[in-house]
Amino acid sequence: MIADMPRGGPDAPRWDRWFETSRVEYLDRPDTPDEGRRVLRGLDRFQRLTLGYRSFCRLTLQQVRGVATPEILELGAGLGGLARRLVDRHPTARVTVSDVDPGVVGALRRGPLGAHPRVTPVVLDATAIDAPDGAFDVAVLTMSLHHLSPPGVVALLGEGTRVARRLLIIDGWRHPAYLAVAPLLWLTGGRPHVHDGLISLRRLYGAPALHALAGAGAAAVTVRTRFVPPGYLVAVATRDADGRRTADDGAHGRRSADAGPHDRQTATGCPDDRQTADDGPHDRRDADGDTRDRCTPDGAPPPPLSPGLLP
Repeated sequence: MIADMPRGGPDAPRWDRWFETSRVEYLDRPDTPDEGRRVLRGLDRFQRLTLGYRSFCRLTLQQVRGVATPEILELGAGLGGLARRLVDRHPTARVTVSDVDPGVVGALRRGPLGAHPRVTPVVLDATAIDAPDGAFDVAVLTMSLHHLSPPGVVALLGEGTRVARRLLIIDGWRHPAYLAVAPLLWLTGGRPHVHDGLISLRRLYGAPALHALAGAGAAAVTVRTRFVPPGYLVAVATRDADGRRTADDGAHGRRSADAGPHDRQTATGCPDDRQTADDGPHDRRDADGDTRDRCTPDGAPPPPLSPGLLP
């Protein structure tokens, strides 16, 4: 049953299944609105402190390279930190910034994003998106995938690839080592942020789970995943031209002829994403000492812990 699939994937080892938890975050509980607001503020501080928004923006703009006036849909936007950076970094991008919580969207409408001529705040459910087919160049969901149940992820993959040419998903990399980020969670958001952050880390989806869930929906969806330092699972989902699953589609969705097990590879073994001027701080090392995106095969252990870890 899809609903009972472990977050680490259908073949997750016993230790990974033990690591998982069924506890509920404050953000997902209707009876803890005050704690939920504190968590949102803590998350915003965390992403600004660790340059998370910078990385999310770079990864998003890579998906619309060459598009003169990209239409971007942000799902689960929270306080809108990514949307602000997107319109600051791209002079013509139009961003529909959305959240399932009407209170969150109301705050966005009353703030600077609500007055921005290229930003439209709307209430949207990421699993049932009220938008026409192909309305956006990319839809992006950051640090929120783990809030969805496995059937919810199946719905997200189908809806996201219906309304956009590509669905970009960014979440934390599933590994117990990242629990060490707890002190930074405390500094940025106090006890509520630690509570939700540690639960999030135990409810993250692994790359094998995403591939399995992509093969469970009615639409023929291809998912390509990679690890991006310091601790991100990055997935790009696309729908096949006819949008329908056929008998010869595998369990992980149909793949193009040049697709490897998890992505199209360059000679260096990393996905073919050229760098942009908005490259973040975790990119492959160049002559000036900066680092640029590295990637590891799905299921590989993460690199040594660093301050930029994400809940």
